Amino acid sequence: MSINTIAQSDSVVQKIIEIGTTDNQTMDHLDILCNRFGGRPIGSDAYENAAIWAASKFQEWGMEVEMDEVGELPVGFNRGPWFGRMLSDEGMHLHFATPSYTSGTKGVQRGHVLIEPKTQAQFDRMKGRLLGSWVLISGVNEGWPIDYSEKADSIRNSIKVKNAETEKENNEIKRENWKNRGTDNPQKELLKLIEEPALFYKEMKDAGILGIIQSSKTPIRVMYDRKNLMNMTFETLPTVPDIKLDEHQYEIIKQMAEERRYFELEFDIRNHFKMGPVKYHNVIGIIPGTEFPDEYVIMSGHLDAYDVATGGVDDGSGVTPTMEAARLIMEAGGKPKRTILAILWAGEEFGLLGSQSWVDRHMDELHKVSNMVNRDGGPTVPTGVSVSDAMRDDFELICKPINDINPDFPFEITSREPSEKPIKAWGTDSGPFAVEGVPTIGPKNGDPKGYDFNYREIWHTERDLYNKSIKVYQEHAALVTAIIVYGIANLDHLLVRTGYYIDPVAETGKKKNRTKK
Repeated sequence: MSINTIAQSDSVVQKIIEIGTTDNQTMDHLDILCNRFGGRPIGSDAYENAAIWAASKFQEWGMEVEMDEVGELPVGFNRGPWFGRMLSDEGMHLHFATPSYTSGTKGVQRGHVLIEPKTQAQFDRMKGRLLGSWVLISGVNEGWPIDYSEKADSIRNSIKVKNAETEKENNEIKRENWKNRGTDNPQKELLKLIEEPALFYKEMKDAGILGIIQSSKTPIRVMYDRKNLMNMTFETLPTVPDIKLDEHQYEIIKQMAEERRYFELEFDIRNHFKMGPVKYHNVIGIIPGTEFPDEYVIMSGHLDAYDVATGGVDDGSGVTPTMEAARLIMEAGGKPKRTILAILWAGEEFGLLGSQSWVDRHMDELHKVSNMVNRDGGPTVPTGVSVSDAMRDDFELICKPINDINPDFPFEITSREPSEKPIKAWGTDSGPFAVEGVPTIGPKNGDPKGYDFNYREIWHTERDLYNKSIKVYQEHAALVTAIIVYGIANLDHLLVRTGYYIDPVAETGKKKNRTKK
């Protein structure tokens, strides 16, 4: 590396630090992402609007932009407000949510409450009361709606047969117990029926129920209808609201229903669909390389987010530091040797769709990706990086300025032992890259100031909001990302992969002979 290049690089890094400490806009980006667009599942207007906005910001900062088409969904989904209450002498407002791509109500709908049947005989006994009712179903919500596919119906049918057989045995036990009452013969326990949520889903739907209600732990977690979405058409949309209700309220309502007390529930759920197909895109901001334009450093986060909240953490805490890092590099006049790609992935929550698609379409270029930095672990602060011995000297040079930024956030470089290359992508967008042997070195993160952040508390729940992100951590993360990514892009060589994975092909730096997908 020449002296002039070092001087240029140092001046750019110092400018990045200056701008990042006096005019850091990470939380401004997050405010817009969360509080103007909100939750952003692919297929929604919110996702499309957020993608257009992010692309416009990249352009505003002087970057090239690619709207990288990933795929399409057969229908789209937009969530509106939702309300519910119990109408009785001891009425209460209801705390609930519904998964994406499930039905809303037809305006404000009010009805009585029943507990779902578990056998055909039970169904026949109550079928006249199902019209206009809300039905409590068994099980505990894990975020997914009830599966009403043909495969699920087949499973339900087999359970109905088994429960009918068990019911016959129980009737015999009841008769025997009746005969043995008042004798020394012990009373036999009844056999348990198989619990299957919404066992008579189709029959209850045909009977005219208003919706189904399932118990949910708090905070309430809801995702999307992954089992049925790709088979939906605008003519075959779901029609039965699938309500996930606070477990404490569920138990109160269940007890009242068991006691056959008179009360009603009222819901107004505005889940709206739009005609498809609906295309979705990765948003790619490009800072072209000056010497090695066909070599790359990637920094990224996923733009999509579940819409029960606003995606402030998952993954607003990854997207907005990535965007700000790009802005800082551009504002500081950075002209990296190799191309920097700031990628906001689509469809991570639907199964790494955007990142896997990009990897599949760029197999011939993956050996030219020096590193992929992906942020998707919450609004904590970078505390260090773990690197292989072959990369250590590079990272010592690149990361040296970080410890001069904020003494509250010391940054440590530690050694990384070679590991087995994964054969299956892990659950975030760096996964598909790791499977192909691309280094995915990103900062380790911590909570040194003790803000007591708990990722599981917000993960896919109603609490994933703007105010769950931590400003001082987010702003520092943007700075660290900019410094590391710009530093790697400005090396006069690709990061050496020797010793990164226990893989002979990766260690020689040669690309596998693979057919481009």
